[in-house]
Amino acid sequence: MSTDIAAPMRKDFRYTERHRVRWAEVDMQHIVFNAHYLMYFDTAVAGYWRAMAMPYHETMHAMAGDFYARKATVEYEASARYDDVLHTGVRCARIGNSSLLLQCAVFRDEQRLVHGELVYVFADPKTQTSKPVPALLREWFTAFERGEAMINVQRGDWATLGAHAEPIRRAVFTQEQGIDAALDADGADEDALHVVAFNRIGTALGTGRLTRQAEGVGKIGRMAVVASLRGSSVGRQMLDALVTSARQRGDRRVMLHAQASAAGFYRRLGWQPQGAPFVEVGIEHQEMVLALG
Repeated sequence: MSTDIAAPMRKDFRYTERHRVRWAEVDMQHIVFNAHYLMYFDTAVAGYWRAMAMPYHETMHAMAGDFYARKATVEYEASARYDDVLHTGVRCARIGNSSLLLQCAVFRDEQRLVHGELVYVFADPKTQTSKPVPALLREWFTAFERGEAMINVQRGDWATLGAHAEPIRRAVFTQEQGIDAALDADGADEDALHVVAFNRIGTALGTGRLTRQAEGVGKIGRMAVVASLRGSSVGRQMLDALVTSARQRGDRRVMLHAQASAAGFYRRLGWQPQGAPFVEVGIEHQEMVLALG
């Protein structure tokens, strides 16, 4: 373990990943087997990319490179046990010319159990020879650690945002969920207000729209987020933008048809179910409403 970077406390991490210890992760000493902590690190790193609004493979392709593991070190301080709730923190501690050092630590409440470092080298995927970390990518890491916003939600009409929104809707609704493309093209896009969430390099990550259901009632629909960014804040930030737009135009309430798998997301944000579940385009939905007051 490097000695020039102090072992971090939980408050030092902007991003942490929650994990509950499974029975399969405990060894014959009834504690978490040591190798699993590297798995915790790796799982948290994937969440770190999401927190930065970085769809990993697409971003690396755009940067004409990829990160390859060079070194991993782990220092054990205390043991985790079955059913413990852990939080694994990840932060960018240093960026060299072609290297990236991520500092990781696993906590039970505020107690640090394990900490370590992951060193990656940015390299050409074909030759696997190192190359400088692009300036844009370097700034992306430092901006996240400074606490800057990672997502920019733009509002506009279909003429402005349709070219970004349509591929996301096609990928999510048509290709992933098997919904007929003709059903998505319902003729309402031209009169709707649309939102598209972009990351720091202008990659479109999600979309949604606001139409008018009745006088004083807005309807939010076509909410879609690219698969690699689900579970991040993209959906919430788009929803907030659409609700704000509805409030600004004077709507008293907004409604939507939530897919059953997403109903919990809306309920946590204060939306209330209305009526019984129903099937739409072959998928179970629940109508939900939010009073704007």
